[in-house]
Amino acid sequence: MPFRETAMRDDKKTRIIFGLGSVLAALALTTAIVAATGNNPLQAYGNIIQGAIGSPNVAANVLVSWVPLALATAGLLFTFTGGLWNIGIEGQITLGAIFCTWAMRSLQDTALSPGIIIAFAIAAGMLGGIFWALLAGALKTFGGVNEIFGGLGLNFVATALNLWLIFGPWKRPGVASMSGTLPFEPELWMPTVSAQSRLALIPLALAVLALVIAFILLRGSHFGLRLKAVGKNPKAAYLLGIPTWQHMLLSFALCGAFAGLAGAVQVSAVYHRLIPSISSGYGYTGLMVAMLVNFSPVFAGPVALFFAALSVGSIQLPIVLKLDSSLAGVIQGFLVLFVLIGNGLRLKLLGRKRGSI
Repeated sequence: MPFRETAMRDDKKTRIIFGLGSVLAALALTTAIVAATGNNPLQAYGNIIQGAIGSPNVAANVLVSWVPLALATAGLLFTFTGGLWNIGIEGQITLGAIFCTWAMRSLQDTALSPGIIIAFAIAAGMLGGIFWALLAGALKTFGGVNEIFGGLGLNFVATALNLWLIFGPWKRPGVASMSGTLPFEPELWMPTVSAQSRLALIPLALAVLALVIAFILLRGSHFGLRLKAVGKNPKAAYLLGIPTWQHMLLSFALCGAFAGLAGAVQVSAVYHRLIPSISSGYGYTGLMVAMLVNFSPVFAGPVALFFAALSVGSIQLPIVLKLDSSLAGVIQGFLVLFVLIGNGLRLKLLGRKRGSI
């Protein structure tokens, strides 16, 4: 027992040390890049902070950005726990948006109340995400297609389908436009906290609920324990009597449900129509967040909020410093890269220590 407690303390200590070191290394490299362009790094970071929390409206925009990112991350926690790289989450967000738009268009001229129409549209969006995720899962489980390649292929198909609908059957009267389909009637828009804000409380509550569900299922349920066993070693899990492919498909379905919900929120609460870039890269950013938190639902929400603040705050950079707003993506990428490198070095160091005892 003493040896086990010592090993756990060493693991926790090295995790903190390597985690902080990774963050500092990412910030140091980003600072060097900004300085190399002839700009003041402190001023750049100050403008990002100002652009993220400088006023109630921009802070609300951070939360608007956080909602689909948190939903995508919550879904990815399931597939990552099952040992699956669900790269196709971008397509699942897009299909959720498409199904939501279809439901809105189909029901908007009926006698149903706006609340019921929005509820049906949200449910349709989740079904769209589940359908697209299960396609990737079926290709993996029954077709032997790696989920990375299958997901990427389905992403391209989803994007093409989205563009075809916008420029074809659902185009604006008389002309197809990159601005998307015709906006829905205002009564079908989710209510926001104020007339000037894009922040709606219902999507915010749904995102929090999604993270809570992910935490409960992955940390406090028999299903989460089994899914973790499948992710660690599918063959061993099968020999222990765990239905492996069923758990894999279920993790895809759960991820697709949250991704489809993210797409439905984009349509019903943010843009109020279907646009070409409806997924806005939230799926890929969610992949980075999930890797950065080491697939832990505890830190997924705060880290997703930090990433959303970076993305929104970086909009100030081209205006004030003539720096490209992609600096936020550079910071995000370096953070994930150095955390992964640090985690690998940490595990190698701990392995050497235990091997020498």
